[in-house]
Amino acid sequence: MENDSSEVTQSKSAGSKVLGWLKEIAIVVIGALVISVLLRTFVGQMFIIPTGSMEQTLIPDDRVYVTKIGTFHRGDIVVFEDPGSWMPTPTAERGLAGKVFEFVGLLPNTATNHLIKRVIGMPGDRVTCCNAEGQITVNGQPLEESEYLFTDPNGVMVAPANVPFDVIVPKDRIFVLGDHRNLSGDSRCHLNDEAEPAGAAAFIPIDKVVGPTIALVAPLKRSRTFSVPKVFDNIPEPKDPPPDEPILKVVNPGC
Repeated sequence: MENDSSEVTQSKSAGSKVLGWLKEIAIVVIGALVISVLLRTFVGQMFIIPTGSMEQTLIPDDRVYVTKIGTFHRGDIVVFEDPGSWMPTPTAERGLAGKVFEFVGLLPNTATNHLIKRVIGMPGDRVTCCNAEGQITVNGQPLEESEYLFTDPNGVMVAPANVPFDVIVPKDRIFVLGDHRNLSGDSRCHLNDEAEPAGAAAFIPIDKVVGPTIALVAPLKRSRTFSVPKVFDNIPEPKDPPPDEPILKVVNPGC
């Protein structure tokens, strides 16, 4: 009887240890998930690049990390929510498990309502295409964009834009362009969209911006960090406060 009692006691002790380990593991897992969700909500988030509109800076299936801390400037690459009419036909979504991992930040975001472009104009900036050299100007300062514009295998760089425009960015909005201008449906392409006021569809509300892209994290062989190209250092600030509505001085169909 004493041996039976001892065996029962040892069995209970072993069971208690296993239960204790399981509780510790559960606490660690739950804590990690909570931290991951908090980081995704307040600190930063990963996104997958779906198209070639930012080539060669970013190519399809690149994974980028976007910070939600701080602000962004001209020249930054930003991720933003579709302002209403920019997105192509939605692609297939992840399954339930994938969505859960995406929500907690363990997988990059594949949401089809987000886009990624480079900020060219901030509120109040006058963005014009093009000067005699074929360059876009911001507040009268030409942008020498060879550092990031797409260049084909023959060394031919895409034109900064093919259709002239001359606009002033309204308050609380930005003007964005893709680095591969021939593949990018960006602000240029939406200046003629039906909107109230006219041209509003082309300018991204600042409150739609997730944040600036600070790093390419995968694939590892392409990993790098991002900073504002030096060409944007010379852009003067606008002389006048940003208008309440877009000012379209020259707008032509197409982009």
